[in-house]
Amino acid sequence: MSIWKGNSTRGSQRGAAVEGSGSARGERRRSARTATDRGGKARRRSAIFDPEPEEDRSQQRRARRQPQPELRRPRRSLAHATISFGAKSFVMVLMCWALCFNFSEVRGGSMMPGIQDRDRILVDHVSYLFGTPDRGDIVVLRYPMDPSLDYVKRVVGLPGDHVQIYEGYVWVNDELVEEPYVDPESNDPYAYVDTIVEPKSYFVLGDNRIRSSDSREFGQVPHEYLRGKVRVRLWPLMRAGLVE
Repeated sequence: MSIWKGNSTRGSQRGAAVEGSGSARGERRRSARTATDRGGKARRRSAIFDPEPEEDRSQQRRARRQPQPELRRPRRSLAHATISFGAKSFVMVLMCWALCFNFSEVRGGSMMPGIQDRDRILVDHVSYLFGTPDRGDIVVLRYPMDPSLDYVKRVVGLPGDHVQIYEGYVWVNDELVEEPYVDPESNDPYAYVDTIVEPKSYFVLGDNRIRSSDSREFGQVPHEYLRGKVRVRLWPLMRAGLVE
């Protein structure tokens, strides 16, 4: 009986030991599973709320604090800027020149000897937009009989002037007009005129009186028919200069 009891005791002890070891293994498995679950949860939580290591975040913060270099446009060279400014200025000058002046070629000899056939002259289109002609001005005007044609003549009478022509001489307001630009051989001794110049009109003559169609023929010229003032003869070069 004692042997049996001892055996049973040993068996019970062994059973207890076995049971205890089994429960310990089970506890270890459960604790390992729990640790695994916790670790998985921790890893999942870390993956959701902390996607980047702390070291990377600190590097990003330091990079944001550092000033970013400014993007600068390349500076143009002084030569390039000078050329660009010169080209624009040249274009502006040409535009202003085209609006204010133009070159014209004279056809005919009605203004000889001062202006001859085929002379190239420079016409100022601005002067008479803001002012009026003076006696002795050489002007380009629209031919009153056909405004599509331009004539070159000299202003002799202004609005209100009393103009008289007889025996080849011109009188304005009872005073003899000296005309050094008229060749005595080109004067017309048979012309006769006695008129008062109307308001906003002008009496014009050609310097080559014997071969000129002027106010003796087509009458006085309205101010709006004046196109510009002749200032310079450009061609031929041997006679280039101011026109008087």
